[in-house]
Amino acid sequence: MALISEADQARIAAAVAAVEARSAGEIVCVIAGSASDYRSVPLVWAALLALAVPWPLISLLHLSAGTVYRVQLGTFIIAALVLSLANWRFAIVPGFVKRRRAGQAAREQFFAQGLHRTRARTGILIYITEAERHAEIIADDGMAARVDKSFWRRQVEVLVAALKQNRPVDGLVTVIEACGDVLAQAAPVAPDDKDELSNRVVLL
Repeated sequence: MALISEADQARIAAAVAAVEARSAGEIVCVIAGSASDYRSVPLVWAALLALAVPWPLISLLHLSAGTVYRVQLGTFIIAALVLSLANWRFAIVPGFVKRRRAGQAAREQFFAQGLHRTRARTGILIYITEAERHAEIIADDGMAARVDKSFWRRQVEVLVAALKQNRPVDGLVTVIEACGDVLAQAAPVAPDDKDELSNRVVLL
């Protein structure tokens, strides 16, 4: 995960506090280095590669079964070790797997951060994962019913663009500030409103 300085964390927290001062929304930002370590993916690719090895060895070189087995085993071990290196591991994970795992991780964080327990069901999770360059915004029922889905989709696009440019903090602050007017209109702050969740960014 890219280094998030104390100043960056304070900047995000201040943006959240400003929005929450104007609306009943409760925003929690989570920045994850990755949604998963994908430890099993290199093994799958190594196994597929090893399974493909015997055919050319048998048909072209006419090697014995024992030799083919040893080459196949060596191929699996070497491929598994090389593909387990961080840079390779993330590169070989299919895009749909990354998106699915990131979406699952976001839902887990929604509950882990207590966003489902706000008094008026106005919790909003802004989740980004840097390795996958993926973003999710999950709004609880009380807020999702008041804000058009297209607004959340546009903010996700802003976050993803910022991630691709290695500007996760800028993206978060831009999206949080964009939420200000929308949330103030959709769910204005009540006289007895209180800050139910921490404004501090969660780093995973």
